[in-house]
Amino acid sequence: MSTLTEAVRTSTSGARNRRRAGRVRTSGSRALPAYYWMVWPAVIAFAAFHTIPVLVGIFFSFTNYAGYGDWSFVGLANYINLVKDDLVLAAYGFSFLFAIVATILTNVISLAIALGLNAKIRARNFWRGVYFVPYVLAILVIGYVFQFLFSNSLPKILSDIPLFRDNILTNPDWAWTAIVGLAVWQACAFSIIIYLSGLQTIPPELYEAASLDGASPWRQFGAITFPLISAFFTINVVLSLKSFLQVFDPIVALTNGGPGTSTESVTLLVFRGGFSGGEFAYQTANAVIFFIVITIVSLVQFRVLQRREADI
Repeated sequence: MSTLTEAVRTSTSGARNRRRAGRVRTSGSRALPAYYWMVWPAVIAFAAFHTIPVLVGIFFSFTNYAGYGDWSFVGLANYINLVKDDLVLAAYGFSFLFAIVATILTNVISLAIALGLNAKIRARNFWRGVYFVPYVLAILVIGYVFQFLFSNSLPKILSDIPLFRDNILTNPDWAWTAIVGLAVWQACAFSIIIYLSGLQTIPPELYEAASLDGASPWRQFGAITFPLISAFFTINVVLSLKSFLQVFDPIVALTNGGPGTSTESVTLLVFRGGFSGGEFAYQTANAVIFFIVITIVSLVQFRVLQRREADI
């Protein structure tokens, strides 16, 4: 009798569980349409404003379309001519030089400031807010402020220094350094926040144990701090280099590509030639090549830096 009762209870419990599972599946299936209604508008908008224009641009890169009028297919002619164009090669050289220097300066300065802000100093949150201000300001507006600084203020303040005696923005050999200064000044704000997030994940007990062992601050940085924030370092380096390779606004605000074409980046060249120079198809091919270059550089960075994280 007890066995039968137990069997009935088991059967009843099983039926109850199956009904609950059915209700869960039913409620889940009811949630699916709502999920698609939320996702599909974003997918459609992304395709309309990104994917389709990209595919159209790739299509026109195989033509001689000037942005208006008739056009015809030219095959790989645009891509072949890019390799022979000295102006394009100079723009790539400037973009990479600028990006490498700016990336190094941004990460060194940002990490140093983040280490200082992470220490026990007065008004720490206030200073964090102060250092983040450049990131929320319009770069073009700040760029024109820096333009006035470099062209009017510094020549008067630093008149004893030959480099700053005249307007540095008119010097074809050194104008790029002013652009680096503006770009690094703004980019540090975001990088500081990333490094601060990484520093806050390090347990304080590690530093206490290292201090008891007599480790110097530099030894603690090399053995504890940097290895534990290496993932954040990877993120900052990859994002910084990618962003600096696409530099545009600081150049427009300070030099507009001058003097001559000494500070003309790839993005500025694509914009000028594609929209106002009658080289729509040609510069579209340049943009496609530039996209491939940035993708390869980013993937190589990730692979090298993540391998270094694993070694650490």
